[in-house]
Amino acid sequence: MARPVADGVYLLGVSWPEPVGSNAYLVDDGEVTLVDAGLPIPRRSLDGELHDAGYGAADIDRILLTHYDVDHVGGLARLDVDAPVYIGAADADLVRRRWSPPWNHHKGAFHRLVRRLYSLAEIDLRTVEDGDRIGGFRAVHTPGHNPGHTVYLNDGLDAGLLGDLVWESDGHFVAPPWLDSYDTDCIADSIRRVAGESFEHACVGHGRPVSPGGSDRLRELAAEL
Repeated sequence: MARPVADGVYLLGVSWPEPVGSNAYLVDDGEVTLVDAGLPIPRRSLDGELHDAGYGAADIDRILLTHYDVDHVGGLARLDVDAPVYIGAADADLVRRRWSPPWNHHKGAFHRLVRRLYSLAEIDLRTVEDGDRIGGFRAVHTPGHNPGHTVYLNDGLDAGLLGDLVWESDGHFVAPPWLDSYDTDCIADSIRRVAGESFEHACVGHGRPVSPGGSDRLRELAAEL
């Protein structure tokens, strides 16, 4: 069931129990934004979760992808929506084959294979650079987990859509592991950067949203790194 995280921010219950799948969020700040889309085969349908939150696919003004991983983009294939889709420039290059990671990189090799199945070819895909404004969101490039990983901050709703910058565990944050990342040192730098921001509602891809005190928990992790 979709549930509110804060006014205008909804967690959509598409994720299977951890460690399978990831969260998707709906944000309504006067415009309606879907942030990430879950797996191709979700625990609950994305359409159904949108309906539970009081919306339909036709209400979506845009889709923001934090990064290109199947558990964050796969659900787009089941969603009939005519809206632009935004993703970090480096991940756009990856999925569009303008850049290819080396075969001897553990996650890079996986991406070279999976992009053949999930090419996002029929999607109006638009690139996002650090500092870009998309509606009420500000994009912060946070490489490490993926080269183009991007966090979206909505200052009007005091919310940070963090994707896989961090994972939640027992109310605290942990950094994604080496096996699921490109560069863990880069992740640490990205965490420290976003920890300098201020937001109450931290919406993560894995685990539960942390609200209130989202950026406080992120600063705790940054201090440990």
